[in-house]
Amino acid sequence: MVKLPQFPVEGGCICGAVRYRIGAPPLGIYDCHCKDCLRQSGGDYSASMIVRRDDFALIAGEPLAFDKTADSGRIVRYFACPVCHTRTHNEPLSAAEIFVVKPGTLDDRSWALPVGAIWTASKTPWSIIEADEPNYPGQAPSREPLYAAWRERMGLA
Repeated sequence: MVKLPQFPVEGGCICGAVRYRIGAPPLGIYDCHCKDCLRQSGGDYSASMIVRRDDFALIAGEPLAFDKTADSGRIVRYFACPVCHTRTHNEPLSAAEIFVVKPGTLDDRSWALPVGAIWTASKTPWSIIEADEPNYPGQAPSREPLYAAWRERMGLA
């Protein structure tokens, strides 16, 4: 079992101009296989770490923000470093209580284990989807099954 770190934890962009702090464990971590995440990551998926808005704080820098209509039809506000253009997090405007942090931007990501996946209908042919985890062909109707699976995997359930 992967062990959670002591919170708060910190992360940031490649060049260090944008830094953030997360004050409590995330609600969950899962992989997204939507076309936007595939393009932005340049890989099979992009991991998404859901944190409560109140648990997230910028501690350095002012990221650029831009809005994009997602495959779901919802508007997502992306945040990226104005210097190196690393995307650190996004804000789904349909869910104002959360931020979606990119766990690859954590200083220590050894504990950031994704459990489950969304938008699997648009995954790359070589991606492996774990059948025993919650998976959705598109946007999950509720994130709660993904959160519950993550809590269980982390020993928090």
